[in-house]
Amino acid sequence: MVTRRERLRAETTEEIKTIALKQMASDGPGAISLRAIAREMGMTAGAIYGYFPTRDDLLTTLIKDVYLSLVEKVEAARDAVPPEDTAGRILAWGLTTREWALANPEGFRLVYGDPVPGYQAPAGGPAAEAAQRACSGLTALIAAAWPKAGRRQPETGYEWSDFGPGLASHVRESFPDLPPAGVALALRTWGRIHGLLALEVYGHLRALTHEPAKIYRAELLDLVASLGLTPA
Repeated sequence: MVTRRERLRAETTEEIKTIALKQMASDGPGAISLRAIAREMGMTAGAIYGYFPTRDDLLTTLIKDVYLSLVEKVEAARDAVPPEDTAGRILAWGLTTREWALANPEGFRLVYGDPVPGYQAPAGGPAAEAAQRACSGLTALIAAAWPKAGRRQPETGYEWSDFGPGLASHVRESFPDLPPAGVALALRTWGRIHGLLALEVYGHLRALTHEPAKIYRAELLDLVASLGLTPA
């Protein structure tokens, strides 16, 4: 049973994170300040440090929460589509990414926008694991598409040394049949899923189109067609 003390601590932790995202939405990621949050909540600086000893600890927790929120949504959407319908699963992943990003623009900016000034992400840990889970999910979709998509890729001579050692090691272990060109395709696919979406989240499409959803869906349909796939 959760004690009253534990419940109050959990509620305070959530309030701290909510205010931090509001600060970021108003003035950018560099505006997140534990002392400012403490003032808004009527806490002392010493009290808030009992929840998050440093600003970077708070940022790491926020990044982990954002990645988990996103990956749980896209995995559920993907898994609602039959495994044999790779095109449909890619569409579900992309469309749900957009839906999540529009509902959580501050979170999208935190993990996909400009780096937070002075923030040093710790190696490993829950935040890194959540980010790798998101990366692995998309790479798995490309691995499933590769038998058809691979025949359509230009001869560019990719080597494993073209990629970061952490990414290369993870892909070679988790997707042994995916060659270096498949990793490049996964990165290009990520770029196409996030490119238009970033323009929309940052407001660059607002004056240019009343139907960003139509344009985004068309981009995803063109993406799956370029992979040699057709949605069921």
